[in-house]
Amino acid sequence: MSLEGRVAVVTGAGDGIGAAVARRLAAEGARVLVAELNEETGRATAAETGGRFVRTDVSDKAQVLAMVDTAVREWGSVDILVNNAWGAGDVGRVENKTDAMLARGLGVGFYGPLWAMQSAFPHMKARGWGRVINMCSLNGVNAHMGTLEYNAAKEALQEALRTLTRTAAREWASTGVVVNAICPGAKSAAFRRMMSEHPELEGQADATNPMGRIGDPDQDIAPVAAFLAGEGARYVTGNTLFVDGGSHINGVAWAPDLP
Repeated sequence: MSLEGRVAVVTGAGDGIGAAVARRLAAEGARVLVAELNEETGRATAAETGGRFVRTDVSDKAQVLAMVDTAVREWGSVDILVNNAWGAGDVGRVENKTDAMLARGLGVGFYGPLWAMQSAFPHMKARGWGRVINMCSLNGVNAHMGTLEYNAAKEALQEALRTLTRTAAREWASTGVVVNAICPGAKSAAFRRMMSEHPELEGQADATNPMGRIGDPDQDIAPVAAFLAGEGARYVTGNTLFVDGGSHINGVAWAPDLP
């Protein structure tokens, strides 16, 4: 119960990595606000964690600000912010991507986390303690085929948001707020959706991982997030942790048959 009395906001917590992180933080004693676009899955995670559900589209600034305000109104502050939400885009070739697809991808993958950080920081600063965890992705690093807006948005996280992460870590260091990023390699909700469309790729993905498997959200990713959310990370800031079984070392073979 190392997070007893802490308040956590986890975006995209209705499934996959977000739900796993929400469960782990709740198990450590945190009160968890589940910010999720899908009402059914969001309410299910909130019920499972004993937390509060707020329907949130993180590409909408007003909804992001309302998300943070809800946590403050409900529990008095925000101590932990996990920017995990995704859900913008379909598999397809570069030439078939539209401006709207790319704009939404950047809204969900970059601006949403930025707005949440800006909104949560004053509350963390006032308490002299805060943890920000930005979930990035290997897609931008490895340029997976068929997911341009995901790759672009997540590479924006790799570059723009990782730069923001480091800058915020430096500027906020004296306030007790630490800011870090995770690049996870796990069988998330997005991974499962991709495998349902391209089942031949799952075995290939497992085989090409240096550890011989793609990670599990609960067993492999959530414990690292819990560490970064806790007291043990008080001297860890401005870092990116590749929690991927070593996939980032040599890249990942990924070649779906795109129409």
